[in-house]
Amino acid sequence: MTAGTALVARIGDQSLTGPLGSLDAYLERVSRIPVLSREEERELAEKFRSHDDLDAARQLVLSHLRFVVHIARGYSGYGLPVGDLVQEGNVGLMKAVKRFDPSVNVRLVSFAVHWIRAEIHEYVLRNWRLVKIATTKAQRKLFFNLRRLKKNLSWLSAEETAAVARDLGVSEREVTEMEKRLAARDLSFDPTPESEEEETWSPAAVLPAPDADPAEQVESAESADDTSARLHGALQRLDARSRDIVTRRWMNDDKATLHELADRYGVSAERIRQIEASALGKLRGLMAA
Repeated sequence: MTAGTALVARIGDQSLTGPLGSLDAYLERVSRIPVLSREEERELAEKFRSHDDLDAARQLVLSHLRFVVHIARGYSGYGLPVGDLVQEGNVGLMKAVKRFDPSVNVRLVSFAVHWIRAEIHEYVLRNWRLVKIATTKAQRKLFFNLRRLKKNLSWLSAEETAAVARDLGVSEREVTEMEKRLAARDLSFDPTPESEEEETWSPAAVLPAPDADPAEQVESAESADDTSARLHGALQRLDARSRDIVTRRWMNDDKATLHELADRYGVSAERIRQIEASALGKLRGLMAA
C-alpha cells in the first residue's frame, strides 16, 4: 500500500475524497469547506507531523480539495472523466500532506501541486492508449469485441474481416484499422535503458524547441554569417603577427599559451599579452564601424 492510499485508509470515510453523485454536487460540498490561513495550516501540519494527528491531516486534505478540482479540470481534454482525474489528484494531495514539512515555510498548496499533477499524469498515461485507440462509438465496439471474435493471432482474412464488420455493424475499413491499432505496440516517451551498456534515445531529445521559429532561425543564421564575414575582413586588416596571435589564442581548437607565443616570436609573455590586447581592441573598432 502506498503512502497516499494508506493515509486515505487511516483518514477513513469522514473525508470527502471523491465525487459525490456528480462533479457539481462534489464541488458544492467542497466549496463550503473553509480555506485555512497560513497559521492554521502550519499548526495542523505540525500536529500531524509530530503527533500523527489524523484529524489534523483530514482538515488539511479537505481544505485543499477545491484546488485538486481546479488542476484536474485542466486535463479534461484527454477524454477521461473529470471525476476520475479528481480522485487521482486527491491521492496525490494525501501523499503531499503525509510528506509536508511545515518548517520549510512553504504553503501546502505550493508543495502539493507537484504531487497532485504527478498522480494525474500517471493516471492519464495508464489510460492514454485506450483513449487514443477507441474514440468513436464504432471504435469502442470494435476494441472490446474484436479480440473475442478473432479465432487466432494471425491477421484476419478478407472473408473474416467482412464477417466481423457484418456482426458488429461497422465497415470493413474500420475493422482493418482497429486490427492495426490493436497490433501496435506502445513506446515509452522517455525510455529507461535496461542496462548501463544500453544506449536509449528519448523522443524528447529530438523535439524542436518551443521557440524554434523558422524566421528567427534564418535571421540568426544570416546574422552569424554576416558577423563571421566582418570578422574575417577585420582580421585581414591587422598586421601578420597580431593576426597570428589572435588566431592562435582565440580561434584555434588547440589554443596557444602566452609563453608558447613568446618563444615563437622571441619576446616576453607580457609583450604578447600587450599585442593581443591591442589587436582585440582594433578588431572591436573595425567590427563596430
